[in-house]
Formats: sequence, C-alpha cells, structure tokens
Amino acid sequence: MKTYVFDAAALFAFLENTSAAAKVSELIKEANHRRAEILMSAVNYGEAYGSVLRVRGLDRARAIMSAVRALPIFLMDATPLRAIQAADLKLNYRMYYADSFAAALAIEHKAMLVTSDSDFKKLGHGFPVLWLKN
Repeated sequence: MKTYVFDAAALFAFLENTSAAAKVSELIKEANHRRAEILMSAVNYGEAYGSVLRVRGLDRARAIMSAVRALPIFLMDATPLRAIQAADLKLNYRMYYADSFAAALAIEHKAMLVTSDSDFKKLGHGFPVLWLKN
C-alpha cells in the first residue's frame, strides 16, 4: 500500500477547491478504498486550520475542519522525537519549522510527500514529492 503525507498546502488545496483539489481528492478516494494511506502531522493540520481561518472566519473554519475528521487522513502527534527530527531538518535545509514536520513524517514512514509548497525543493531531487499544481 502506498503511503502519502499531506502538508498544509495539500489539505488547504482540497478544502478550498483549488486546481490541485482534484489530485488530492483522487488520493483521498484511494485511501477510502484502502489502496493508500494518508498521514498528516498535527502541526500541519493546525497550519491548514490557520489558513482556512484567515480566509473563511472562525465559524466556517471550525465547521470545515470538523468535516475533515471524517476523511481517511491519520493525524500524527508531534512527539518529542518528531520535534527533534523536524528541528534537524529545519536546520539542515533551512526550511520552515511546520514544513519540516511534514518532511520528518514522510521520512519516518517512507512516504511520498504531497504538496505545492516550493520550500520542499530544498530537500533535493531524491526526496519523494508528489507536486501539486495550483
């Protein structure tokens, strides 16, 4: 089974129905049919919530994020070990700290990162990324 890690940009694209939403929706359907697994760091989930909150306001953001809980996305805690791994990535690749949580989770689970965020290009061509087009 293929494992994917969503960063905030992937979830936000889906929630805001951007041009990348179709690809994200396809991955969610794969997970619904148990042909893929989708993971997301709680840190990146919070980042997506903040983006929705900024665009849609408090009430709408809460309703949207409540609906996300029904999706086949496994939210992963920011454990002390993951926080250290994220900090190492942040330092070594000069990434944003929230982005480094998604990268650390992808490394931990040997997963493909799903994003449209160009910050992940810093990880190099050998890092598995499914690039979304916005």
